[in-house]
Amino acid sequence: MHQLLKHETTAKAGEGGLLAPDTSGMNFYRADPALADLLRIHLPEALFRHIEPHLDRLGELAGGHLDECARLADRHMPVLHQRDKFGRDVQWIEYHPAYRELERFAFGEFGIHALSIRKGIMGWPDKYPVVAKHAFTFLFNQTEFGMGCPINVTDGCAKLLANFGSEELKAKYLDGLAQTDMAKLTQGGQFMTEKEGGSDVGTLTTTAVQDGDHWRLHGEKWFCSNADAKVVMLLARPDGAPPGTRGVGLFLMPRFLDDGSQNHYRIVRLKDKLGTRSMASGEIKLEGAIAYAVGKLDRGFVQMAEMVNSSRLSNGVKSTALMRRAYHDAMTVAKNRVVFGSRIIELPLGRRQLLKIMLATEQALSMSFLTADALDRAEAGSQDAAALLRILTPTLKFRATRDARKVCGDAMEMRGGIGYIEEFATARLLRDAHLGSIWEGTGNIVALDALKRAVGRHGAESALAADLHARLDDSADVPQAWRDQLRGLTDRAVGFARDVAAHANNEAESRRATSLLYHVASAVQLAWEAQRIHARRGDARRLLLSRLVIDHRVMPSDPFRIAENRAADASAALLLGDRPAGMAEVGELLAAA
Repeated sequence: MHQLLKHETTAKAGEGGLLAPDTSGMNFYRADPALADLLRIHLPEALFRHIEPHLDRLGELAGGHLDECARLADRHMPVLHQRDKFGRDVQWIEYHPAYRELERFAFGEFGIHALSIRKGIMGWPDKYPVVAKHAFTFLFNQTEFGMGCPINVTDGCAKLLANFGSEELKAKYLDGLAQTDMAKLTQGGQFMTEKEGGSDVGTLTTTAVQDGDHWRLHGEKWFCSNADAKVVMLLARPDGAPPGTRGVGLFLMPRFLDDGSQNHYRIVRLKDKLGTRSMASGEIKLEGAIAYAVGKLDRGFVQMAEMVNSSRLSNGVKSTALMRRAYHDAMTVAKNRVVFGSRIIELPLGRRQLLKIMLATEQALSMSFLTADALDRAEAGSQDAAALLRILTPTLKFRATRDARKVCGDAMEMRGGIGYIEEFATARLLRDAHLGSIWEGTGNIVALDALKRAVGRHGAESALAADLHARLDDSADVPQAWRDQLRGLTDRAVGFARDVAAHANNEAESRRATSLLYHVASAVQLAWEAQRIHARRGDARRLLLSRLVIDHRVMPSDPFRIAENRAADASAALLLGDRPAGMAEVGELLAAA
């Protein structure tokens, strides 16, 4: 395998001659102190100490061996074969060995798909909380975004089956979905989209007719990722059911029947995608496929929505991973590339561009773990956390996925024309980033979910307001004036969201309202984190990021006013450097900005 993955030697800093080095060989965990800081905040110390060596190993692999696997898997896309070598009509998808190597680490060694389902993975006696699971998601997806889908939908299939499946179905399929033994693993799929409607699920035309103890499915599914998954969750309308989402049932469809033959559905073709090329997405034609009902037939859409919401959190984390990788690449260029006699990181425009990349990345990292923590608390029974999760999930998904497109583009620009060449990771990052804002609901759909449903229907903004105010109350070392300003902005953002949700003619403002909730919540979270990190190791620099969020992403600015000043320069030097800064020093900059 390692012989297959060998290619040209990679230039390290100082060896590349005229070209800046890239991130090859970087340990993405060690290069990211913010990740360790946030994990220490959100996880028990014993659990953090247990997973840190595993995170360190994954960080090393992600910057080395797995990164080369991802490059090859992206270049050598899956191939659909309609027959086997004996001429039998047995469909199979051929994958490059590099893709199989990525699977071995993701599903096998680290078991990312099963961390919150199966006990004992990587030597931990219990299941992992969502926060810990997504630390591994975050590192793995810095090297390979496409496999994030099979990992996520396998996890989602297992949870749907565990929550709603019959004891018979669970006994037959659940263990395989949560396996880390590659010989026993059953990967999952989620086939939702149809030609008739993507986000408008109620218009689907796939039908289900009961046939003894199972059902027969007929119809087409239009965008099916992990197309050859062994177990698939999908929606279909049972014979005689009413129209709309209330008439939709949830079904489990195996790829192979009990006698070993393929089930009665065909992969018509694989999609030729802009990004996530390593992973097979296809069009599926159901021709009497055997499937089994999962849960109540009139609750299929509601049950599947749980999987979608979990996927949206994962999507936000994965988009954050793309931004972090882009940031690593941009910083590597800026610190090593000399132009006009100076390193790029020393030049004013270069520093400004780096700060923009950093700011969106750190916002998304904070909001990802805030949302994951809310999910952990909701699953432990907290109703307040469940309401908070209801609004945080679409808010994170909306903004982080959109920011990833801009951040990855800016990082490519930092490298210049060579960044546009597929030999470097930046081109792949940018291609993959565009999927995030489409996958599991486009920007418009997710903004409407945040405003019309989470706010307008469920009143979840009250839980967000209460949580943010509590975090400010719990941040006594943060300067009072800044906390007061954040309190006022919290109330204004929540009030604006309520106004938009209350009136149908304000629907066009849903995206802006969702962005404001995200930015204000992230500014509060960054301030709350700054106090905790400062208490542990004397570094309050995340408070400067809190200020930058408000100054550059919330408050209007005078386009004719020169915004740079000494305080801004000093803040940039601290944020782009490695020196910790105490609360007193940061507070002075906060007041002077």
